[in-house]
Amino acid sequence: MPLIPEEPQIHESAQGPRATPASGRTAPTPRPVPGPRPAAPSRPGRPGPVRPAPPAQRTARDGATAAKPGPSAPAAAPQIQLIPASVQGALDAAEEAVDLLLDSGRAPGDVLVITTGEQHPWATHELSFGESSYWAQHDAGDDVFYTDAAVADRAGKRPVVVVAVNGGAESVAASALSVAHSKAGALLIVCGDPQRINSVLGAGV
Repeated sequence: MPLIPEEPQIHESAQGPRATPASGRTAPTPRPVPGPRPAAPSRPGRPGPVRPAPPAQRTARDGATAAKPGPSAPAAAPQIQLIPASVQGALDAAEEAVDLLLDSGRAPGDVLVITTGEQHPWATHELSFGESSYWAQHDAGDDVFYTDAAVADRAGKRPVVVVAVNGGAESVAASALSVAHSKAGALLIVCGDPQRINSVLGAGV
């Protein structure tokens, strides 16, 4: 018989603590706690600090927006590769670079070739039909486009620009390299005498 009264006591004790948190006595104790918690941002998971969280997110977003223009500028700068070549061999080196690009899967329309001295034979041939048809092929963007440094500024941007420093004055080479750098989206290849190119750029490539 003593077992029977003990069992309800056990159930009552189990129900007792469960019922106590449901009562309003224990509820007011955590209520004042979230008040000071928002002041301490160490616990953002609870509902109390949700209110101070948005201003913290705003500051983080402001910092992120301020940091974005920083890395975006260097990311836009193309990678520069230098292929040593003589003045006479710069154009051939540029042709080999174009062949390697095409063999690697680069689309012909992605490549622009600029010469600082004698024009590429393709450009000379196409210009014999007139400038309108010559630049129409550039605008089509279906094939590798060859142009002279004097008019390279008219060309549009392409992912890869190859410069053949095959002659011309230092000022022409400097202008061609500057234009090529602005036109190249991902890669700039310069074929020529490294010493001359470095002297034109004013720094090692």
